[in-house]
Amino acid sequence: MRTAYGVETVRAAERELMARLPEGTLMRRAAAGLAAACADLVGRVYGSRIVLLVGSGDNGGDALYAGARLARRGAGVTAVLLASPDRTHPGGLAALRRAGGTTADPGGAREPIGRADLVVDGIVGIGGKGGLRPDAAALVDLVSETRAPVVAVDLPSGVEADTGEVRGAAVRADLTVTFGTHKPGLLVDPAKEYAGSVRLVDIGLALPGEGVLEALQHADVAALLPAPGAESDKYRRGVVGIAAGSARYPGAAVLAVAGALRGGAGAVRYAGPAGDAVIARFPETLVSSGSPERAGRVQAWVVGPGAGDDADAVAAVLKADVPVLVDADGLRLADRAVVRARSAPTLLTPHAGEAAALLGTAREEVEGARLASVRELAERYGATVLLKGSTTLVASPGGGAVRVNPTGTPWLATAGSGDVLSGLTGSLLASGLGARDAASVGAYLHGLAGRFASDGAPAGAHDVADAVPEAWRDVMD
Repeated sequence: MRTAYGVETVRAAERELMARLPEGTLMRRAAAGLAAACADLVGRVYGSRIVLLVGSGDNGGDALYAGARLARRGAGVTAVLLASPDRTHPGGLAALRRAGGTTADPGGAREPIGRADLVVDGIVGIGGKGGLRPDAAALVDLVSETRAPVVAVDLPSGVEADTGEVRGAAVRADLTVTFGTHKPGLLVDPAKEYAGSVRLVDIGLALPGEGVLEALQHADVAALLPAPGAESDKYRRGVVGIAAGSARYPGAAVLAVAGALRGGAGAVRYAGPAGDAVIARFPETLVSSGSPERAGRVQAWVVGPGAGDDADAVAAVLKADVPVLVDADGLRLADRAVVRARSAPTLLTPHAGEAAALLGTAREEVEGARLASVRELAERYGATVLLKGSTTLVASPGGGAVRVNPTGTPWLATAGSGDVLSGLTGSLLASGLGARDAASVGAYLHGLAGRFASDGAPAGAHDVADAVPEAWRDVMD
């Protein structure tokens, strides 16, 4: 599992470690990792031209010490100082000059940037907020006119470490070299988009067990996946109910059932008006046309995909004393007071537009502050929330680490994909996983299935459902 920690936690760990080490040791460790990453990216260090964009803080010091290492290996290194030399990290600046590096002010930066083989962003560290100042933004514009790759030091300057928000001009890096631990902004859009590839350098920080964000990996998901035992039957493995679809959107029911059949539960019950379409595609489904209350016993419900205005079905499902996943139209029809009053777990799965409607804000606000939005939704509804999108997040009420899904592909942005995810995740709920784990595992498998289904080309939602078994096997292997 990858864990990301907030700025204050990181700074406290750095202070504790620096108190036990000779002065400057921690920065030299970071600079060594940064220089190695730069060398890997530029290829041939000797004779290469490297430009450092250097701010006044320790982030600039890291860049200067790394530049000194590269200069000693024969690179031509120029540091563009955004502050006066007396406000620039003194040890780093002295080291660069001893190694043969040169300096320039922003007014003389156009020529070295235009000739650069590599640019290192050391403008602002993890405490930066509100985007870049105009002088720094002008330098970043110069860099964008070149083809030189950009390496960010710890975090791209201009993005916010704790939130993943980008509130102004910011550096777009090809590679971010981060120290000690991941920061939330490296894992959450929109900041994640600015980070490029991320390389973690271990500098010896001692950090607590739970961070701000968690990203599951294959081994974590494999440990959570349900597996039938010798005594299992279809009912012991769990039965998931699907209340979805309508005369206008029967396909939503079919796709939700497709996901559910591949999610680990032993049986799928369908209740709704699209029974003929469901049974024609999946004859193993237990179909009824009446209210969900009369469909038979289930261990979890999925309600909402393609449901139109069927508020009665949503209300009936929310009365059930089993875990319930609410998606799509169900989110619009669910009463918040009813959701908060439920004793069994509830999982809401909105995309950004639906989340904005639930929060009473604009979609752009949710997309720009995804971490804050998913937390607020979880608290407001007293439910676990899976916020879908370019970065899928899972938050539970009461705080704790938010989970961020590391799998997926832009090709998953296709009609019906969310219906498959709902059925898959509902099946995991029925098989016994808690809401947080079911949401995290469902998103992980769904994203992986999307990669396998598309393989670099467009794929439909039914292709994603068909690829779930391949994703499951890949995780288990």
